[in-house]
Amino acid sequence: MLYFMFNKPQGCVTARSDAVHKTVMDYFPADLAAKLHPVGRLDMDTCGLLILTDDGDLDFRIMQPSKHISKTYFFYAIGSLDEEKVKKLENGIEMAGMTAKKAVFTLIRNYRIRELADFMPPERREKYMKNPDGAAFAATLTVHEGKKHEVKRMLEAVGCRIFYLRRESIGGLSLDNDMKEGDFRPLTAEEYELLIGGIPPQTRE
Repeated sequence: MLYFMFNKPQGCVTARSDAVHKTVMDYFPADLAAKLHPVGRLDMDTCGLLILTDDGDLDFRIMQPSKHISKTYFFYAIGSLDEEKVKKLENGIEMAGMTAKKAVFTLIRNYRIRELADFMPPERREKYMKNPDGAAFAATLTVHEGKKHEVKRMLEAVGCRIFYLRRESIGGLSLDNDMKEGDFRPLTAEEYELLIGGIPPQTRE
């Protein structure tokens, strides 16, 4: 079986093919891309850790919300959080159409919006910079379900808007900090064990 770690850039879609946009497969040699598929997905504007494999069962074993495999995301967001909002994020929060389960929130640093201009999507930068001294912050959030747009929607539910999002880890496997965006490499045996929790696939439900 083949297992690859990929540092997904922004601006490409998580798909094997797309008639309009560049895909994650375009970063791989054609002969290798023909064998692999992405495990789960990251939004077009989200970067970071993505696994690609020829193991047809891996997606089910680690990415289904019912498996409760942790996934940690780093992000920059506009807005501010108080103790009450943080408790909502950590204890579970009701949102339109879904309920987010408990999460782990870590504030890294508070900013002014103007300090983070370089990380903003060009099409939204002018709008955000109308209030350059407004509140912004960097943080991480660890979720255990991985529902569609979950992290973005959780922050929106407490009045904040994420404009840069990067997946840092899946289960015990962390993104290799030496990898630039667009880089890929095979997982080591140790990294594979971290990804699946050290339990052989044949013994997992």
